[in-house]
Amino acid sequence: MRSAHTVDQVRTAEAALLASLPEGTLMRRAAAGLAYAVAELIGGTYGRRVVLLVGPGDNGGDALFAGAQLARGGAQVEAWVLLGTAHRAGLTALRAAGGRVREPRSLSEGAVDVVVDGVLGIGGRPGLPPAVAEAVIPIHQSIPFVAVDVPSGIDVDSGERHGMHLRADLTVTFGTHKIAHLVDPAAQACGVVELVDIGLDLPSAPVESLQTADIARLLPRPALDAQKYARGVVGVRAGSDRYPGAALLSVAGANTGLAGMVRYVGSAADEVKAHHPEVVGGGRVQAWVVGSGTDSDAERHLTEALADGVPVVIDADALGHLDRLHAEGAGAAITVLTPHAGELATLLDVERSEIEARPLHFARHAADAYGSVVLLKGRRTIVATPAGAVRVNASGTPWLATAGAGDVLGGLIGSLLAAGLDPFDAASVGAWLHGAAATRASRGGPIVAGDVARHLPAVLRHLPG
Repeated sequence: MRSAHTVDQVRTAEAALLASLPEGTLMRRAAAGLAYAVAELIGGTYGRRVVLLVGPGDNGGDALFAGAQLARGGAQVEAWVLLGTAHRAGLTALRAAGGRVREPRSLSEGAVDVVVDGVLGIGGRPGLPPAVAEAVIPIHQSIPFVAVDVPSGIDVDSGERHGMHLRADLTVTFGTHKIAHLVDPAAQACGVVELVDIGLDLPSAPVESLQTADIARLLPRPALDAQKYARGVVGVRAGSDRYPGAALLSVAGANTGLAGMVRYVGSAADEVKAHHPEVVGGGRVQAWVVGSGTDSDAERHLTEALADGVPVVIDADALGHLDRLHAEGAGAAITVLTPHAGELATLLDVERSEIEARPLHFARHAADAYGSVVLLKGRRTIVATPAGAVRVNASGTPWLATAGAGDVLGGLIGSLLAAGLDPFDAASVGAWLHGAAATRASRGGPIVAGDVARHLPAVLRHLPG
């Protein structure tokens, strides 16, 4: 499990550890990890040229001590003190190792090998002070940047971006990931994130990201004496005369073998049977998937699915009827909502741009408002519960942004629900598997939604255990 903690949690853990260590130990641990990561990025230290952007806080100290280590390895290191003051012991260490402190200057591409951003860190307020922007922005596009903990200017605890900020090719963070490393739009500014263990004892994290081992542990597997009904039956209500393909894709996502049986109810029954002969008609199910391509039939399908009193995955057209049914009390069985940003904007009566700027905030808000797990689709899909737990999915490829991919995802989550996972796990595991199957199908090139469904069984076969 990849855990992302808040600034306050990190500060508390650091204070507890500092009380038991000699002065400066923690910073030197961080600096050693930072120096190693920088050296690895630029292919060594001897003869390399490094610029440190230094602010007044501990991140500036980390950068200075790392710079001293790089200078001892033969790098030419200079520090720019951008906000008036800098860590005194760090400056002394850098100078003693042969580094220099200089005024900000113009740098052309090739003038340095890397710039290290140690200006603001996790304690900084969102946005860049004018003095920093004036000095740094002219060199920001042409030279590789390494951020210390987080790129300066982003909002660490929300994953949001307010005003100007720096963007890193590599972010080196300490002790734990921070929320901004996982949650867009801030995560887009972090580049590759490398975690350095400095020995922090941390509480439970408010934001998590499942890894391969977690998926293997959570995945429902058939018992030795399993039979199809015991493994769960998932029902799919998708497609219409206008959109029969949505039925095929939703069924394909559900029909991965994770549940013992798939039932289909809808106007595309002939097409579904032709492509999936093992899928049967309506009857008793352990979970429903409703909405994709249901067009004018969406309200009827949603009403009938909710009346069964089983978990329901609600997507696409069915989301448009959610408010009325929820207000009437029919939402008690609602389990997982799977909107993209535009659909969630409609549900919450805000602009899509607001959802995209604050996806973590609005996913949590929607989960609380509807009393359901909410899976907000995006580059970093967010899964939130009414109780406030959050998982961020980092699997996938940009090629997954293709028509019908969400239909496959809904069916997959429904099959995991029917097989016995709780809604939070079903949505989280489904998002990871969906992204992994897309990556496997893509191999760096374009895909269509059907490719994702076809590669799901291979992903499942290759999970450990």
